[in-house]
Amino acid sequence: MRVVAGLVAAGAVSVCVGGGVWMMSAASPPERVQQAEKAQPAAVAAIPPAPAAQANPLADVTGTVPATEPKPVPSPAKRACANPNALGIGRVVEIDTTGGPGFGFEHFKQLDFLAEKEVVLTFDDGPWPVNTPAVLKALADECTTGIFFAVGKHATYHPDILKQVAAAGHTVGSHTWSHVNLNKKGMTEQQAKDEIEKGFSAVRLALGAAPAPFFRFPQLQHPPAMVTYLGTRDVAMFSTDLDSFDFKASTPDKIVETVMTKVNKLGKGIILMHDFQKHTAEALPTLLGRLKAGGYKVVQMKAKMPLQTIAQYDAEVVKDAKLPTISSRPVSSVVQTVAN
Repeated sequence: MRVVAGLVAAGAVSVCVGGGVWMMSAASPPERVQQAEKAQPAAVAAIPPAPAAQANPLADVTGTVPATEPKPVPSPAKRACANPNALGIGRVVEIDTTGGPGFGFEHFKQLDFLAEKEVVLTFDDGPWPVNTPAVLKALADECTTGIFFAVGKHATYHPDILKQVAAAGHTVGSHTWSHVNLNKKGMTEQQAKDEIEKGFSAVRLALGAAPAPFFRFPQLQHPPAMVTYLGTRDVAMFSTDLDSFDFKASTPDKIVETVMTKVNKLGKGIILMHDFQKHTAEALPTLLGRLKAGGYKVVQMKAKMPLQTIAQYDAEVVKDAKLPTISSRPVSSVVQTVAN
């Protein structure tokens, strides 16, 4: 999960609070994801801060870009926060992803837009039953927000859960189709592009709308050729400033202490977590409370424009989607008493 030398930085971004920053994040080891699957089939522009209580398609070598403009995920209506002491949202920033900017000092150091005591909450590897909804509840209780980097396969398994993520106002990006290390031996450039594009198409299919052009490499492995490729697709790449290592944690308390120790040392940053992990969901209420008590503010990151997926991969995902083998109709529509 560590740094790959020779990363290619692409694009420049202007910032609302001065400075600029290039960022990116990590994910749990692929064997952890695969094991669970076996058990179940640019410029940063300021948007006026929300109250504390709320929060060009390019020619592509791998396929034909659809001619129609993608439909973005609709913005949910703002709701009043029921918690007067909530962490909330400190400010909202809009990301111009032209050229493929990168965020997260572990890999990208050009753009430093976070002020002291500002954090961005990010979650990888979902959507997943029980754990993702629990993360959503913890965020809702504190009237705050995050970026969710969904694994394409998981999105096809649990589209209703991913829809809940978007409906709650969180930003949804992609984390490849199958969480494979794109830097592994034998991986060709075409195979890596297929993983990236099919992942985005799967997320779009699950949402019924275009996701944000936000991407995180599995295991924080960034092949230089894929960094360049994402730049041609105008996709922002996310690393991390501090890793929770929640997939290694034996208890929720360990996650809280790891994150707070690191964020207090750095003073700000993009935090990497996993909504796929049970302990993360359990730790989040305490962690958000600690961030609030420490004077930290959450920054919400939104994309200026949605991603335009590639028709070839949209079709592949639809073709590969498994049909249910058991009827999901309610009992009353299947079995009716006609005589006593």
